Amino acid sequence: MRTSAKFSALVVAGAMCLSLSGCADESSADTSGNESLKGDVVKIMVGGLDKVIYLPAVLTQRLGYFQQEGLTVKLLSEPAGVQATTSLLSDDVQGVVGFYDHTLDLQVKGKKVESVVQLAQTPGEVEVVSTKAAGDIVSPKDFKGKKLGVTGLGSSTDFLTKYLAVKNGVDISDVTPVAVGAGQTFLSALEKGAIDGGMTTDPTVAQVLDKNLGKVLVDMRTPEGSKAALGGLYPASSLYMSSDWVNSNKETVQKLANAMVKTLKWMSEHTPEEIAEQMPADYAKGGKDLYVKSIRSTLPMFTKDGVMPADGPKTVLQVLKSFNPNLKNASVDLEKTYTTEFVKKAG
Repeated sequence: MRTSAKFSALVVAGAMCLSLSGCADESSADTSGNESLKGDVVKIMVGGLDKVIYLPAVLTQRLGYFQQEGLTVKLLSEPAGVQATTSLLSDDVQGVVGFYDHTLDLQVKGKKVESVVQLAQTPGEVEVVSTKAAGDIVSPKDFKGKKLGVTGLGSSTDFLTKYLAVKNGVDISDVTPVAVGAGQTFLSALEKGAIDGGMTTDPTVAQVLDKNLGKVLVDMRTPEGSKAALGGLYPASSLYMSSDWVNSNKETVQKLANAMVKTLKWMSEHTPEEIAEQMPADYAKGGKDLYVKSIRSTLPMFTKDGVMPADGPKTVLQVLKSFNPNLKNASVDLEKTYTTEFVKKAG
């Protein structure tokens, strides 16, 4: 018990450090001189600034596209999407770059939130299993009795882990989710045996493989991988905002959409090496070559125009209904969880 408690304290401290360092990274994600700009000021919370799945947010800043739209954008960071959502609901920020599935979960809780720019068509997530447990876990059917790492309880990694369990005949009560964040805290948990496996993204995935700490069990970075694991495209990374704020600030939202759609198009026309060159140097924690590899592996997840995939919301709803008691018998109006109004004008 003492060892477990001690490790939990270390993970919490590490997660706090990640959150604080993310906010410190704000200056590197920010474009110098933004503070002196006149125009709309928007604060956006990102579920981990250095995660490749959220790369378009920082890249838009680095390319100067927010500035070109006359926007002053402050990018803040939280290690898990669920914490970023809390910041949105408390009006600390105007937007979140996080997973679209939170909009469905929030709707049944009486909160009106919608995706205004759909950055990704797949989760970009990877379920890895530790090298020590690889012989015992060869598929999600072996999740029973295992400790599985997620960024945070109630996060999208938690959602997807529960779905993989249920889909493969394992009751979610037989799986122990462990909140370990991402990056160094995830790597440490895997190395120390505090988790048997877990769900994470690049660049953490690349570091897990490079350090031989684990192997890939389920890969949801590509459309093919998403369809195999989840039954279809699973729109994930997005810019989502309160519907009331969107309706009251359409001009500002249009500017945000213009900037981010321009970035998605830029990404589709440039190499992983060129993309990495634009990003803050300290995001390449495992080295530049490994960071480029991370980007290359994750690029297939992104949309090129910010438009929601046609059948994506339906897949997300089916996944969430399979394990979430709040959604199981609830009626969800999917059309109110996203809008293509702004991205289509941007395109």
